[in-house]
Amino acid sequence: MKLEQFLPAGCSPPKRSPAGQIPATNSTPGTKSKPAAAPGRYSAKGTRHHVDFFCTAPGAKSVSLVGDFNKWDIAATPMRRMPDGRWMASLELHHGHHSYLFIVDGKPRLDPKASGIARNSRNERVSLIAVS
Repeated sequence: MKLEQFLPAGCSPPKRSPAGQIPATNSTPGTKSKPAAAPGRYSAKGTRHHVDFFCTAPGAKSVSLVGDFNKWDIAATPMRRMPDGRWMASLELHHGHHSYLFIVDGKPRLDPKASGIARNSRNERVSLIAVS
């Protein structure tokens, strides 16, 4: 039996590669073919989640958030003072674990409410957050 006898009128059989295989497509008869989705296209790594960071430092003059998400750049994410004396920064982060620190008046500070503590490449302690 041939494939052509099972196709609706006006439809042609899929084209085959020189090896005789039918290429993967996302299509239905009578519509244009689209290439199959690339592996990892819908992975969780592409998903971003809103995360709020809070640092309690009522007497501080400045507080910044540094981490693997901003290449540890002290100027990249300044935090803003809230009326209650805490400092806040809001970010969109990718799914996964992220290392970070608060920089309070130029000095690094761990987050006591972090998911955990890890070590960076210089063996220094850093706060850890799990984003999912």
